[in-house]
Amino acid sequence: MKAIQEESCGCNGGCNLTVPVETDTTKTSLKYILTGIPILAAWWFIYELLEPVAGWLANQFAQHLSGFHLSAGSIEHLRSTVEFFFFEGPKVLMLLLLVVFGVGVVRSYFSPEKTRKILAGKRESAGNVLAALLGVVTPFCSCSACPLFIGFVTASVPLGVTFSFLISSPMVNEVALVLLFGLFGWRIAAIYMSTGLMIAMIAGWTIGRLKMERYLEDWVLELQAGESAAYDEEKKSFADRIRYGIEAVRDIVGKVWIYVLLGIAVGAGIHGWVPMGCMASIMGKGTWWSVPAAVLIGIPFYSNAAGIIPIVSALMEKGAALGTTLAFMMSVIAISFPEMVILRKVLKPRLLIIFAGVVTVGIIMVGYLFNVLI
Repeated sequence: MKAIQEESCGCNGGCNLTVPVETDTTKTSLKYILTGIPILAAWWFIYELLEPVAGWLANQFAQHLSGFHLSAGSIEHLRSTVEFFFFEGPKVLMLLLLVVFGVGVVRSYFSPEKTRKILAGKRESAGNVLAALLGVVTPFCSCSACPLFIGFVTASVPLGVTFSFLISSPMVNEVALVLLFGLFGWRIAAIYMSTGLMIAMIAGWTIGRLKMERYLEDWVLELQAGESAAYDEEKKSFADRIRYGIEAVRDIVGKVWIYVLLGIAVGAGIHGWVPMGCMASIMGKGTWWSVPAAVLIGIPFYSNAAGIIPIVSALMEKGAALGTTLAFMMSVIAISFPEMVILRKVLKPRLLIIFAGVVTVGIIMVGYLFNVLI
């Protein structure tokens, strides 16, 4: 239905003439829908062709290499590497395009300001749960930790609730879940989401119980909640939300695609060249120290889910235990050294150490738990 708005004519003569301005959001929405149906059909057709095409390309590559007098073993390693890359790379990117668009539409209902309003004033236990869940569908990574932390604290969001959100948002987001689903299946993706949310909720609740507000940097406490920008509450049409989803694809996929391909390239190398079972002696279930060692190894790294999950997939193929690899991945995403440097701007050392310690213990417990259960 056409909506008609009225604007003044803009003349300086003081007349009351108004000019009708037509906005046709229904036509635009219908256009998006009619365009989207064949695009989805094409997406599914291409997705189904990825595996046979990747196999064909790898075989052609192997036949070409046969003229270079390489050993049969080396050619097979290279063929396996190429097949892994040309199958997993496009598959993960296509899944990202689809899911990031869908989550982008959901995100059009949220913003940093609106998220703060939702979390402010909630009972702490309920706030921890809500904050962790909001972290799954909100577009913030560990790079946003400092400004988000300031905004949440000045908006009267409890400290423990703030930490629940800051743990959940970079660690349990749609990029991580899409990659895990694409590489491992829905079962592993569900395990990762549930354990990530559990760590965020329990760590936030624990920090809240410790009453650590006095260990915020003084300048943070001096800020007033009224300084944050007002959230634009203007209602969006369906067409606006579709455009928001398209912008989310441009923004998020445009930023992470190179990390996806680099991570898959490393994973392809591991897949093709690391002997089967090699990682079992280092990251297997039988090695009691593998989980804390994996966490410590992950801390110096700085990567998002897009870069680290393909590597984790390849490690598991070579014998690394699920719990150990999950612990490694969580430490890279949630408690990396660069993120600690960012958070140091707003946290005094004692609170920063407690935050890192609580999250580390939670990750190690999850690693051991899944090594025992799976």
